[in-house]
Amino acid sequence: MNELVFQPAYQLARMIKERQVSSVEVLEAYLNQISRYNSKLNAVCTLNDKALETAKQADEALTKGDNWGLLHGVPITIKDTFETKGLLTTAGYKPLKNYIPTEDATAVSRLRQAGAIIIGKTTPSQLAGDYQGINDIFPVVNNPWNLEYTPGGSSSGAAAAVLAGFSAFELGSDNGGSIRHPAHFCGIYGLKPTDRRVPTTGHIGDTTNMDFRCIRQMFTVGGLARSIEDLRLCLKIIAGADSSQPDIPLVPLDQVEDISLDNLKIAWTDELSLYPVAREIKSAMQSVRNKLVDARVNVESWVPKFDFAKAWQVYYAVGTYNLMYTQPSDLKNLSFMWREATKGDKELRKLSKIPNLVLPIFLKQSLKGYFAALTQRDSLIAQMDRELEKWDVWLCPVAMTTAFTHRAKGAAIEIDGRKVPYMMANGAYLVPFNLTGHPVVVIPIGFTQDGLPIGMQIVGKRWKEMELLSIAEKLDEIIGDFRNPDLFKQQ
Repeated sequence: MNELVFQPAYQLARMIKERQVSSVEVLEAYLNQISRYNSKLNAVCTLNDKALETAKQADEALTKGDNWGLLHGVPITIKDTFETKGLLTTAGYKPLKNYIPTEDATAVSRLRQAGAIIIGKTTPSQLAGDYQGINDIFPVVNNPWNLEYTPGGSSSGAAAAVLAGFSAFELGSDNGGSIRHPAHFCGIYGLKPTDRRVPTTGHIGDTTNMDFRCIRQMFTVGGLARSIEDLRLCLKIIAGADSSQPDIPLVPLDQVEDISLDNLKIAWTDELSLYPVAREIKSAMQSVRNKLVDARVNVESWVPKFDFAKAWQVYYAVGTYNLMYTQPSDLKNLSFMWREATKGDKELRKLSKIPNLVLPIFLKQSLKGYFAALTQRDSLIAQMDRELEKWDVWLCPVAMTTAFTHRAKGAAIEIDGRKVPYMMANGAYLVPFNLTGHPVVVIPIGFTQDGLPIGMQIVGKRWKEMELLSIAEKLDEIIGDFRNPDLFKQQ
């Protein structure tokens, strides 16, 4: 195995600049890894045929003393929902199967300007709209830990590619958990920044063939990586105001002094009563608390006084208003709604009631209804802000379930013998933080008896990503359980 492909991006950047290894060597190592294993994973959907030429230019630049930036010559991959100039961009959506943008998405442009080399694009769910890597153009994405299981979504290929050593790190997006969910399912690190911290300009679903921008709330851009330091590096590059998107505020990243766990107040929840998690997730969360207590970290059991049921309803109301003009209303979506309404535990379906929330808005859009949903969102943001004020971070599960076998969207997921509605099993712990806009880091904390990863959310205060990342890094030293996969025992 070529150890280069599992080096974190920040170390590769240093090695390339110090001429310990060339950009061409690193790129060729990734391309070889992709050639060997991508047919099993279907993580990378498009390769950049200009990457090698760019890597050669990066090496030549160093010989002349030219430094392109923090990521000089480091190869990365990009989720195929971001526009990439001159490179096929489909979002897994058939009408875009031949779409080649003339401009980069803002975040992509910033990564290129920092010296990154795009290896290729990774497979998403169609229009970033599912918790599995399924679309109408490319084969389904498989989890590197077990090919019969999904890697999560919608940044499906992104997480699988990072885990499998296809890329130094990945640019992903999160509108309902699409960074955090696959980080949990694959056992890697993910960051969902504060709402409006990073420009979303050039993300498909809001740009191509559209005369207006629809997605105005709850949607963020962040990173997936094999280290927290790479998440920090990525955020430093992609964050900041964008003239193409004036609602991105000119708020600088927070400055952080040395963090000591001795001085922190950490809240911890192993599950919410509304959304019981799998026994092995609960056990892993309890193990986290025990490790922190043993390390003499101030961690306290806590459940916020926050209306999670209301947050679920408001998320789907705001999300429906944002997405009704960007998501196709086709037979597949109707089939999903039917499964979501009829599959799974009856009491949990009554609690979830997504079809009852979504369909009335689709059938009768109302500006008054949109404003009412936004006003409710404002109230819930303030509620979460108040609850988190006395804590430095809050630790909680990522989902009710770990990775599950491939299935139709909306098919129920069995958790400890109980069939849980699809969207609730995946999104119950994720969407509240899209709704409120709070930043979240996911770190790996263990594995199930079947060898599937378990992740944990670390929730911070809005606009405090650098502090959150520093705390997460300290916690990861005590409880983190990242492992490279054994590619592949199934072969």
